[in-house]
Amino acid sequence: MALSQLWTLVINALFSSSDVSPTSSPPTTPTTSTRTVSPSSTAVEPGSFILPDLVSHCTFPLIYHSNGDAVAKHSLDWMLSFVAHFTPRKMAASRGLLAGELTAFCYNNCSSERLRVVSDFMNFLFHLDNISDGMMARDTKGLSDWVMNAFEWPDSFRPLPGQKGDIEEISAAKLARDFWSRCIVDCPPAVQQRFKSSMNMFFQAVHQQASDRANGIIPELESYIDVRRDTGGCKPVFDLIEYTHGFALPDEVVDHPTIVALNEGANDLVTWSNDIFSYNVEQARGDTHNMICIFMALEGATQQEAVDRVGNLCKQTIDAFVENQTRLPSWGEEIDKMVDLYVFGLQEWIVGALHWSFQTQRYFGVDGEEVKRTRVVRMLPLENSA
Repeated sequence: MALSQLWTLVINALFSSSDVSPTSSPPTTPTTSTRTVSPSSTAVEPGSFILPDLVSHCTFPLIYHSNGDAVAKHSLDWMLSFVAHFTPRKMAASRGLLAGELTAFCYNNCSSERLRVVSDFMNFLFHLDNISDGMMARDTKGLSDWVMNAFEWPDSFRPLPGQKGDIEEISAAKLARDFWSRCIVDCPPAVQQRFKSSMNMFFQAVHQQASDRANGIIPELESYIDVRRDTGGCKPVFDLIEYTHGFALPDEVVDHPTIVALNEGANDLVTWSNDIFSYNVEQARGDTHNMICIFMALEGATQQEAVDRVGNLCKQTIDAFVENQTRLPSWGEEIDKMVDLYVFGLQEWIVGALHWSFQTQRYFGVDGEEVKRTRVVRMLPLENSA
């Protein structure tokens, strides 16, 4: 059975019954679930919900790059230099985002020079996410064409087919080209190809998300999971783990079931926990591309029940990741060192993104530390109901 099919069966089992027994797997089979955690029994205040305690469940040490703050500042200045049209509100949001600080948590063991390149991409990726959120499907296709054209021609701008030669390149494409022209200088060709493929899948998924939004479609769980693994942007940032250390994993390693399971587990944890942390902001603007919305709309769960379900799945995904770390085969000393660095990078994404989610102002404003301590999120009013 393919790994994706096995994972689908596990997900179906998790949410078809309230009593799920721990699973055991043979030593050669990647783990997809190890235990079930009961929902929080904390009383829910009116107009609020309780976050699952994912921070305590994740026991990986939190590490920050020694030059992280300086790199983050320079990277943010770089991004803002391309968007002179930003309003003061957008400028403040960019500064409160702390994209460079997230990068310093997740890539804490590479050179400052390569951290800067990845930090620039992180700022760019959040910029893409922001401008694509309100787009119609046809607009996301246009954005994709601009950006992928920049990745294809990193040295200088070349108009797209049908465009006039004197057309002005959009800022997103300029950002992409500036980042990519520096990245490819010492990025292995195989990693470059994987990165561009991941970005192409990202844009296809964003296009699907925009289409669903325009048509009022809330997808079924299985199709949502497939799309979410791309809209979250984890695939290209995981590709950059290899870049930060200057190696390219062989194809037989990339395609190994345990590596695939670790990669998908880290992706799922980062994106599903993000569904929990971003839910309040998203529900206020009517965005339903969120697993919590799926459980509420399609399975009749209450808001707190839906939050608890996603939280339980996140906790089981962390457990499965830890178990799969012990099941890595050996490919020889040289490749094993690469694998260790890559898997460590996935691990740092799990713990780094969890803690950063309470530091950034993107989800909880200036109340992140209080929310992290109390786990109480007070609902925001709908934006069109003021």
